[in-house]
Amino acid sequence: MTTRTPPIHDLELEWRTAQDLVQFTQRLIQTPSLSTQEGEVAALIVDHLKALGFPDVRVDPMGNILAVVGNGNGPTLLYDAHMDTVAASAPDQWPHPPHAAVIDNGTLYGLGAVDMKSALACMIYGARQLLSVQDRLNGRLVLAFVVQEEPCEGLAIRFVIEEDGIRPDYVLLGEPTALQISRGQRGRVLFKVSIRGKSAHGSQPEQGQNAIYAAARLVFGVQILADSLPKDPFLGPASIAVTALESHGASLNAIPDQCTVYVDRRLTLGETAMVAQAQLESLLIRDEIPASLEITTYSEPSYTGLTRTARESYPAWVLDHTHPLVTELAQTIQAVRGDSPEIGYWPFSTDGVYTMGQANLPTAGFGPGDPALAHTSLEHVRLDDLTAAAHVYAGLAAALLLGDR
Repeated sequence: MTTRTPPIHDLELEWRTAQDLVQFTQRLIQTPSLSTQEGEVAALIVDHLKALGFPDVRVDPMGNILAVVGNGNGPTLLYDAHMDTVAASAPDQWPHPPHAAVIDNGTLYGLGAVDMKSALACMIYGARQLLSVQDRLNGRLVLAFVVQEEPCEGLAIRFVIEEDGIRPDYVLLGEPTALQISRGQRGRVLFKVSIRGKSAHGSQPEQGQNAIYAAARLVFGVQILADSLPKDPFLGPASIAVTALESHGASLNAIPDQCTVYVDRRLTLGETAMVAQAQLESLLIRDEIPASLEITTYSEPSYTGLTRTARESYPAWVLDHTHPLVTELAQTIQAVRGDSPEIGYWPFSTDGVYTMGQANLPTAGFGPGDPALAHTSLEHVRLDDLTAAAHVYAGLAAALLLGDR
């Protein structure tokens, strides 16, 4: 079997497209887009999609961007990427300014380079490769670029599916995987424990009940509980951690009468939020801690002004390794890169908590960038990985909708 050598003009076109991809990724990084403040980057993306020739581009009432390619006569494949980023912590510790999008030695640095503006750009340029054959795409490729994923994963993609009416047969998340495959993640629940005390003057502490001392018993109990949590053979162990503590008193020389403790609980496969809550409640009873316990709620307006509310309780999920989405993705990666990808899971939470965990839509993940660099001052992505990711996104859609990798 002989391999066709692309004509010189094809190579030049591919090189130019790669340059366009890199430049657009830089523009995304240079455009700040904190959660609930994605309006400017959304406008940039919409304009770019239209300039590239995407025929069906719209913004929904929540501010999510939807771009659709294909004839609709078959399955729907949805690519999910979020537009928002966290804030840059300690900007002076970054090797380059967070929004400068500096390229150094074949590597692009900046806030969002890993999480996850690179994947968003690669999805666009991957889908662009299919525009010339979109009438033969037996189904639909939907690009869904969503808001507010960082503070509340699943919130915006739920809007896309339940309120926009997009019901995909397959979902691919672009969260960073270092060009490998993720097919699951642990769930998470955020608990708020409100501890009651009794105020007294700091000079007579015996007349009060110190809410911080009660909180200390809770913190110690959480540390002990962590050692007894279950472990899944694939996703690994569940975890629990105190992540914040807030106290209230009449003054700094008064015994605090209130203390709030936030507990981050990661659920492994087979666990539920109800079981995790019962464990904490038992701990409060055992240690005689006067407190109430609740799962926190997220409710912030999007940049369009629309508000949707969600309990911060998200299930664990895993897609079977034999599912066609996983096997086709693995074959596509091998065709692009020449080697077989590793198949694992994300250590953090993603929109899959809704698409797979709640809606039971087959979901997997693939994206450029090392996931260990997300939310750090060292965020960077290799330029070669951008091109590879774009080809994989194009190839997977071709395999599932054209039957041709």
